[in-house]
Amino acid sequence: MAKTVRQQKALARLNYDLFQHPGMVPPAPATLYTVIKQHAERLPEAVREPVNPAITSLPTEDELSRWFDEFNWLYFAGKLPRVRIEYSARMTSAGSYTPNERLIRISRKYHQVFPDEIHDTLKHEMIHILHEHHDASFKREAARIGASIRAKSHPSLRRPPRYLYVCPACGYEYPRQKRLRMASCGRCSKGGYDERYKLRAVRSKA
Repeated sequence: MAKTVRQQKALARLNYDLFQHPGMVPPAPATLYTVIKQHAERLPEAVREPVNPAITSLPTEDELSRWFDEFNWLYFAGKLPRVRIEYSARMTSAGSYTPNERLIRISRKYHQVFPDEIHDTLKHEMIHILHEHHDASFKREAARIGASIRAKSHPSLRRPPRYLYVCPACGYEYPRQKRLRMASCGRCSKGGYDERYKLRAVRSKA
């Protein structure tokens, strides 16, 4: 029986739907923006994958800059200004942003302990480009893009105290990072500063 033109077209569409390979769909014209956007859209899955703690090698500063560009398109519609990104060998906190230098510093020490936190640190410091303090606006942005507010702690990241003070009465020791001027023993003093229990410096590690 001869098929009508309408039936032939319907069968052709059915055959195409059943046997077409996903690769047969012609791709949209590629532009720099679409390439970056498509690549950035794949980042969240990779970011969620845990990094092997045994890996101590960190991404290069050039790689951090590329991540900055990708996160900028993915989370901020590409509106953040370009900044410099560099590692710091001395910092014990995760990272910092210096507005007048337009510089993000990433701690080597911190991320050698927590290598899987480096994406989170970069996103955190990128929010600081828009919000200097950890205020309500900062926290809203952190919740929106999935960034932490505070970094983790580890014994190896704690700086040793520079000064040691002792109470002349009870002998209780007070290790401190900063020099104390007018301080008395909290155990012996009642109701504020008491000259009788003024803390005495016994050692300085400055």
